Amino acid sequence: MTPEVLAEIALSVARDAGALALSGFRRKMAVSEKGTHDLVTEFDLASERLIRSRLAALTPQIAVVGEEEGGAHDAERVWYCDPIDGTTNYAHGHPVWCVSLGVTAAGEPLAGAVVAPALGLEWSGFVGGQALRNAEPCHVSQTASLEQSLLATGFPREREREPDNNFAAFIGVKKRCQAVRRCGAAAIDLCFVADGTYDGYWERRLNPWDLAAGAAIVLAAGGQLSHLGGGPLRLAEGHVIATNGAIHPALVELLARA
Repeated sequence: MTPEVLAEIALSVARDAGALALSGFRRKMAVSEKGTHDLVTEFDLASERLIRSRLAALTPQIAVVGEEEGGAHDAERVWYCDPIDGTTNYAHGHPVWCVSLGVTAAGEPLAGAVVAPALGLEWSGFVGGQALRNAEPCHVSQTASLEQSLLATGFPREREREPDNNFAAFIGVKKRCQAVRRCGAAAIDLCFVADGTYDGYWERRLNPWDLAAGAAIVLAAGGQLSHLGGGPLRLAEGHVIATNGAIHPALVELLARA
């Protein structure tokens, strides 16, 4: 299957999973903790079951790895699904959450879709093709300086750990740029870079299902991705900088100092 077809499949399946999750949003639901500051709801589980069922029918030759049920990462092509990215937001009735579904080839982002039904937003794209926001082409911003940049970040669940808690970096960047947002859904943050809302985004200790779809969409929109040190992005490590490209060297340098 071509990357374009895979992006279309990702969008269709993510829409269905998003509709399921939306049916439970701001309603009474079963919520439990699977780790420190790490919630899971009955709709995370139901959404992932739906995604797996749909993908098994549509792309049986592609492995599936999900946040809730895991899977094998070592296949040539792998679907990474986050059935609800931003579960803490979702469980509290906050609208910034999404379904994220991306496919990788040889460990590299290839195509994906992110659907945020409570926001009425969806994004899709594939590497070498075009990124779309609500079916319209989207592109990264043209902002050329950190001082004029709107950035985003996030913080790991185990925030007591040093130096990986991102606090020092947040303060250093906040002093330099126009503003920093922290909305709690990595896939949406990446898509906001892709559509020009944010000029850049960085975060530590994410998972491949947080990154795969949004990373493909950023690349499709003309953006740049790297490891925090400026080297190639490695999904398995989960440290990412995503920007419009113009501010990338300055943000890498600033984070290195922080």
